[in-house]
Amino acid sequence: MSAQPFLLELNENQIMIRDTIRDFAEKNIRPVIMEYDESQKFPMEIMKQLGELGFMGILVPEEFGGAGLGYIEYAIIIEELAKVDPSVALSVAAHNGLCTNHINLFGNEEQKRKYLPDLASGKKIGAWGLTEAASGSDAAGLKSYAVKDGDFWILNGSKQFTTHGTVGETYVVMAITNKDAGKKGISAFVLEKGFEGLIIGKKENKLGMRASDTTQLAFENCKVPKENLLGQEGMGFINSMQILEGGRISIAALSVGLAQACLDASLKYTSERKQFGKFLSEFQATQFKLAEMHTNIEAARMLTYRAAWMKDNGIPNTKEAAEAKLFASEIAEKAASEAVQMHGGYGYIKEYPVEKFYRDVKLLTIGEGTSEIQRIVIAKDLLRE
Repeated sequence: MSAQPFLLELNENQIMIRDTIRDFAEKNIRPVIMEYDESQKFPMEIMKQLGELGFMGILVPEEFGGAGLGYIEYAIIIEELAKVDPSVALSVAAHNGLCTNHINLFGNEEQKRKYLPDLASGKKIGAWGLTEAASGSDAAGLKSYAVKDGDFWILNGSKQFTTHGTVGETYVVMAITNKDAGKKGISAFVLEKGFEGLIIGKKENKLGMRASDTTQLAFENCKVPKENLLGQEGMGFINSMQILEGGRISIAALSVGLAQACLDASLKYTSERKQFGKFLSEFQATQFKLAEMHTNIEAARMLTYRAAWMKDNGIPNTKEAAEAKLFASEIAEKAASEAVQMHGGYGYIKEYPVEKFYRDVKLLTIGEGTSEIQRIVIAKDLLRE
């Protein structure tokens, strides 16, 4: 069956999902944003509530306890959460799109039945470990390694910037299993909190996204049952790149939501604040800023939903996902800066939401592939053509 043409028009079910998550975020997240931000406390209760609504297993089939939705619905949910609190949106995106989706896409039947129901319900939080202290954008340059020993793999090494490293109970981590095979010598494993040799390290004290847990992990002769090899041996890195392709769509959606929130806050503030006897919104300089923000957001949303639509329809979208993530994250960064500027001194005060958006937004041009990496991905695709 051929794919339906791409149209940015939500159907009744998607509108219901949007309205449900929007209402939830306003009632349950907005009142506690700064409490979680200032304490860096992970919003576990909110995650459990989201699980009850089906938003912790968005892409997981119903037979494994998930909602069985697609990437367009995924983008809708992340965008709406990001309008209220980007750090909650980030945690929901990381849980759904990384650990949970890796098991969903590449796990065998037994692994899916063992791990997905608890992840999809929000009973357990998922963590995903690829980045290491010395690798960063060179994701294949990791040093962690695993060797077979009877009924186990013995894992040694460490991971940096692991989302949900502290609060997670199910971990997907990548390690070298054949050092002579390069990228094709990296495999993925499912770990559980409490595994012998799994050490939860330092929780990072971050500029923004402070309610989203980011932690160092270490593996000291960590014993991983042989049946916890995830996917084919040697396919861990390749599968990770496929996972990150979908992850870029979620970060693009998060960027759109954050940028929209900056525009909404700026529209409100400039329509209420007077200078020199006129509302700020009456000045052409302000109007130009608002117009550019709006236009950029509309373009970013279209790029994001196009990539999501292609993903849902099984159309290769490596370039399109990179384009969406690159453009949306960079216009979000600009929108946050402009929002603070339009708020003046008030934009620098925590009582106004744009202060937090300004701190949160920087991660979006870094996480799940920097802007520089996105440009490399896009250029390679263009030159291959």
